[in-house]
Amino acid sequence: MSSFNDRWRSLLLSPASLWMSLFIAGTATGLLASGAKASQDAMSASQSVVDAVSLVAPQAPAGSASTQPIAAVPASPAPLVANAVALPGSTDSLAPVAEIQPLTVAEADAAEPNGLDQVTSVSQLTDVKPTDWAFQALQSLVERYGCIVGYPDKTYRGNRALSRYEFAAGLNACMDRINELIAAGTADLVKKEDLLAVQKLQEEFAAELATLRGRVGALEARTATLEKQQFSTTTKLNGLVWFNLSTANASRDVTFEGPPGSVADAANGRFFTTRTNGQPTRQVTGSPEPTFSFLTWLTFNTSFSGKDSLVTQFTAGNGITPINQYASAGFFNAFGAPFTDQTGGTFNGRSDVVIHDLFYSFPLNDSIKITVGPRVNWYRHFDFNRFTFFLTGASSFDSIGSTQTNAIDRGSGAVIEWNINKQFRLAIAYLGENTEFLPSQFGFNTSSSPAFGLFGGTNTSTAELTFSPSQALNFRFTYNYSRIQAYGGQVGGAIGEPIPYGYLDAGPGFSEGLVGGGLKYAFANTLAFNFDWLITPGFGIFGRYSFGNTNLKPIDKAVDVQSFQVGAGFPDLFKKGALGVVTFMVPMDIIRGERYFAAGAGDGGTMYSLEASYFYPLSDNLALVPAFYAIFNANNFDSNPTVFVGNLRAQFSF
Repeated sequence: MSSFNDRWRSLLLSPASLWMSLFIAGTATGLLASGAKASQDAMSASQSVVDAVSLVAPQAPAGSASTQPIAAVPASPAPLVANAVALPGSTDSLAPVAEIQPLTVAEADAAEPNGLDQVTSVSQLTDVKPTDWAFQALQSLVERYGCIVGYPDKTYRGNRALSRYEFAAGLNACMDRINELIAAGTADLVKKEDLLAVQKLQEEFAAELATLRGRVGALEARTATLEKQQFSTTTKLNGLVWFNLSTANASRDVTFEGPPGSVADAANGRFFTTRTNGQPTRQVTGSPEPTFSFLTWLTFNTSFSGKDSLVTQFTAGNGITPINQYASAGFFNAFGAPFTDQTGGTFNGRSDVVIHDLFYSFPLNDSIKITVGPRVNWYRHFDFNRFTFFLTGASSFDSIGSTQTNAIDRGSGAVIEWNINKQFRLAIAYLGENTEFLPSQFGFNTSSSPAFGLFGGTNTSTAELTFSPSQALNFRFTYNYSRIQAYGGQVGGAIGEPIPYGYLDAGPGFSEGLVGGGLKYAFANTLAFNFDWLITPGFGIFGRYSFGNTNLKPIDKAVDVQSFQVGAGFPDLFKKGALGVVTFMVPMDIIRGERYFAAGAGDGGTMYSLEASYFYPLSDNLALVPAFYAIFNANNFDSNPTVFVGNLRAQFSF
């Protein structure tokens, strides 16, 4: 509480609220007798009256918000005084009181403790002249009482109207100074007629003074309650919650590649694959039922210096989006899957609480930031695009980023970001795989496993250069090197990028029944390009292109895959803050090495999709996001029917 009061008492009076003090000083002769000069220590001793004066927030006349002095307040446009006062005998129960008018942002900025400076001589105020009618009164208040503050540019700016509340606040301050003089044994400096004048003013403004004291009391009670009940002095909590209503349909059965018996268990039965007589095992499935699921992220952001950030994010969900019923092995939560319709933990459909992100960021200097941690989120630092950010833009796993980056969603390691200048940004990272939804009992989370460690297992090194010739146009060039660990002799699935989907093995003759896939690991090099261009305030375009080369070990064979995406964005469509996005994409086009796909190559077709989504904010904390996807040649089978996906997302943020 003391720190709060110290902040408010750090500035005694704004020039606006001291005009009534000038009136008193000019009419009550002898009040400021020769030789009486208030010290800074005496001013700091001021208590509730000074608080009342500091809390007065004068309303700005039209057109002058940026030039009017105000009392010291926090830099926020929110109301200054709490909306409640303590009930008798309790500071926990609060009853409503009238609000003081809020400040404009400009006023609030002007009122920071370093925004007004104490002056010791009226000559320091450059806009005050000896010919001004109030010069002598102002001189007395500055040089005898020391209760005038000026702006950093050494101006006073006193030509503005005075409200009755400001007058009452100034009167309060003068009374307080008189009390200090009396307490200090300098009562002879205050004449009887001066005291009578002040007493008459006090009586006239009794109601306003009482209101100010009441509001100060309410603020103190409210502040005490908030400080007592706050979660932490260093940590802030924010959250995101999604409700997802999803459906997927096709005109007939869809062919997919996956192990026998996986038709009935798409969620947990297609995380490996098999061959039959040298060819990928094929099966067919009918249409799934609609689903209604949830996903939530709770993020604790802790700062120890005000510039650093320790982020701990928890997640839980139960989504198994219907499109997964159609997906080949290694395609789970890929094409046509709404990003927020997922399970947070390692067992799909079960709402386990897991740690999603855990990292610490701090500035090395004004241009370089370092992030380090056991679970760094790669997507916080790379492949951003204004039209495909999953909270407000494109909404499927395929469309929110390049399908070919990254093999590691979350990993152990570090990211260095260098804002070279306004046009160039460079980010580099090394991460060892530690993704929250991959089960460590099956060998994943290699960075924390002694069998693999930080530099064995699956890991990636990334470099991205962003060039922004203007605020409306951004180009991003990304290079990614990956080492991908094989499981059961197969490479792919959730850590398969840049394949990016399906499973690779050593070719026909492997993955037959209980026979392994023949691979130990793979090396991959990926190049990606990404741009967004806001052509007008209401229209923009964007696109991505990626190419990945994957070298299979120990057979030393290569697989080449490319992908691309183009689209258009419509900011503020039908409502300010809304965003409509339409995108066309080819998530994987196999150029070379089709024979090494134990699942994912289909019958040689090329899958492509058309997506549309619309982010519609109902308030600052609630939005509705309908989305519609059409997937052609699903699972890379030309023979498959078109699959249609619908998703309605309710998005809550706090």
